[in-house]
Amino acid sequence: MIRINLLGRTRPKAERQAVPLEATLQLVFLVAALVMSLGLLYIHYVQMDKEDRHYVADIQKQKAEKARLEQLKQQVDTFEKQKTVLQQRISVIEELQRNRTGGQELLDAIASTVSRTDTLWLTSVDRKGNALTITGSAGSINAVANYITQLKRSGYFQQVEIKESHQDASNKAIQMFVFSLTAQFSLPSTPDTSNSGPKTTAAGAPTGSPSRPAGKI
Repeated sequence: MIRINLLGRTRPKAERQAVPLEATLQLVFLVAALVMSLGLLYIHYVQMDKEDRHYVADIQKQKAEKARLEQLKQQVDTFEKQKTVLQQRISVIEELQRNRTGGQELLDAIASTVSRTDTLWLTSVDRKGNALTITGSAGSINAVANYITQLKRSGYFQQVEIKESHQDASNKAIQMFVFSLTAQFSLPSTPDTSNSGPKTTAAGAPTGSPSRPAGKI
């Protein structure tokens, strides 16, 4: 709709209301505080995000270290099992070596002591390392005592101890005594032949003398 000014008067301009200075300053401070708060929140977010990524990387590193340690533990367990098996094999070999060492000397020494004891017979000789368990029968207690004396004098047996000695009740026709004793077997040390004088053999007998069992009195 078109309006025509017939009076020719100028239309007064609308008066502008002045904005108070205090309101302006409050608005500026509010905007500045808002901007500052957003800035602080952004900085805090960046720091938290950085720490979070650091923690994630550290967790991944710890997981990798845990996996490495578990693998190392499995290898150690495998080595321990192999060590146990090898130790058992070594123990068996050492036991066989101990049983083999001095076998002939042991038989000779036992045969010699038995031959010097009247009315005595051996039924078994059990050897575990250097430990011996000897069982047998004799015609008297004196024969058993004499046999123990012969073992000690032979030089091959130490720590001879009687474990059992009683009369055999199953054989009533003749008087027999069953005995069991233990001893430690070791080879006599070889005498020093560097000094002057008669030379001796490994059994300790002078050369040139009639051969006799080691330790024979």
